[in-house]
Amino acid sequence: MNKPAAPARPAASAAPKGDAKSGSSLFAVIVIVLAFVVSYIIFQFVLGDSSHFQGGNNENNPLPGDYFGTVYKGGFIVPFLMTMFLMVITFSIERFLTISKAKGSKGIEGFVRSIRQKLNVNDITGAIAVCDQQKGSVANVVKAGLLKYQEMARERGMEKDQKILAIQKEIEESTALELPMLEKNLVILSTLASIATLVGLLGTVFGMIKAFSALAQAGAPDAVGLATGISEALINTALGIGTSALAIVAYNFFTSKIDELTYSIDEAGFSIIQTFAAQHGEERTHGAA
Repeated sequence: MNKPAAPARPAASAAPKGDAKSGSSLFAVIVIVLAFVVSYIIFQFVLGDSSHFQGGNNENNPLPGDYFGTVYKGGFIVPFLMTMFLMVITFSIERFLTISKAKGSKGIEGFVRSIRQKLNVNDITGAIAVCDQQKGSVANVVKAGLLKYQEMARERGMEKDQKILAIQKEIEESTALELPMLEKNLVILSTLASIATLVGLLGTVFGMIKAFSALAQAGAPDAVGLATGISEALINTALGIGTSALAIVAYNFFTSKIDELTYSIDEAGFSIIQTFAAQHGEERTHGAA
């Protein structure tokens, strides 16, 4: 009787999970497109404004000490690097808000402590009330385990080990449904951390080729022109390394926060199973007596 009901739960949750995945992909596409549009506008109309260049023409060298003009001279790779930088900022903010919401209304350590206190006195209803107050992904998983606890406590046709496995399975399934929500878009941050430096180096190589080609065509050494060309080329390296470093920091930060939430879920789940095993064992002992 219980076996047909078990697969129904994942099947019922498959549609929302698919909707969340498609919604996440759409959000990522929108962010990428908007970031590129904004980067191109800034590159073309802010950095490339004629006021930053000699003679009021952006085809000339930038004014001495004018960093906007120098960045503009970095070439066509600059808008792509700016796009990556804006993507890192946007996805970092999005992940921060999502993970903060997943924690719930108060600190995760205090929440787990409250759950364990309720479980120590076998107050399952009170523990569920704490979950309702906390909200968030961690509270959702713990609440699912507590509801299964109550269901198994009323069940009389199953052995102790079967009940414990049912509670454990419920917690694992709930965790599997919540974790993808926490980890989505992190792959974008990890990808940007890898390719931003490479794209920056590619822009530098193009800039160096352009600088030395111009020097070869001039026929005479031009130290000022060569230095200007090299500085413009290195702009790409600076943007690429800066973006990559920021992406690495953000990725590691959010990964550690997700690990912290996962550990809290495991801790609360272990307390639920341990409490059930202890209470059930006492019932069986009294029954045997």
